[in-house]
Amino acid sequence: MRIIVSGSIATDHLMRFPGKFTDSLVADQLNHVSLSFLVDDLVVHRGGAGANISFGLGCLGLKPILVGAVGVDFVDYRFWLERHGVDCESIYVSEVAQTARFVCTTDDAQNQIASFYAGAMSESRNIELSPVVNRIADAPLILIGPDDPEAMIRHTDECRQLGYSFAADPSQQLARMAGDQIRLLIDGATYLFTNEYEAALIEQKTGWSSSEILQRVQYRITTLGAKGARVESASGERIEVGCPKERQIADPTGVGDGFRAGFLAGVAKGLSHERAAQIGATLATLVIENVGPQEYRFEENDFISRILATYGESAAEEISAVL
Repeated sequence: MRIIVSGSIATDHLMRFPGKFTDSLVADQLNHVSLSFLVDDLVVHRGGAGANISFGLGCLGLKPILVGAVGVDFVDYRFWLERHGVDCESIYVSEVAQTARFVCTTDDAQNQIASFYAGAMSESRNIELSPVVNRIADAPLILIGPDDPEAMIRHTDECRQLGYSFAADPSQQLARMAGDQIRLLIDGATYLFTNEYEAALIEQKTGWSSSEILQRVQYRITTLGAKGARVESASGERIEVGCPKERQIADPTGVGDGFRAGFLAGVAKGLSHERAAQIGATLATLVIENVGPQEYRFEENDFISRILATYGESAAEEISAVL
């Protein structure tokens, strides 16, 4: 199975605040917040949800096809992704805008305040998926990740019309989108990816209960932070997996993207959802140990040793057989 990843491609500007944001928030003044946080450092990394997920899939031995829009400043980034196994042939290059920018500050409690400048990403609504699907031999699974909202809706509609299997991952765009738009994004998805907060936000904005959502998607995958992840289906499947113990906590940016990459890699390689979630949680652990969502190094022996220590011998044997 080939994985096509549609989503944002961006440069991440990451800063760290030596304290807690909550210490500077006044409960009865939240309707007009005006704050400035003096940060200790600034690092610039490659990012964007689509690119992060594709990078992880490439590290795990797949050759994902990345679909998104970038600026003419993307040249070096393209070489980096291609060197790590990502097919960049279907990326749209804007003639007028720069590649998107993600600016994020993280505090000592791993809370984040971020802004995202779309730039060239807004032109991803011009991309059609059918030419991408037509140039590959295998039936694909298409992940529709956070991107230009119009592009996300267009891609989802195209998947439904043409019968492509797709995974919905609206994540950061949920705050911007209305309930009717969110319904369009998730209805008919094979997989729906969210974290716990996003899961509750979807229910609030769409008016659909958890059971109603499970009637509209085949599988609902919810990441649970340090507690791992949960996989559910309307047929009654319910799986929860924990996370390997991290060796250090450096930065949480891109951890969810790492999980999605690992999970989809497991699915593409024919593993059960439990094993796929275990790969996802282990790859997410690598991400959090580094500053920057694509700064980890995938080393198979170390990866399998973490699987063995956390999930046992059977998991290690099944996963090592396909990596």
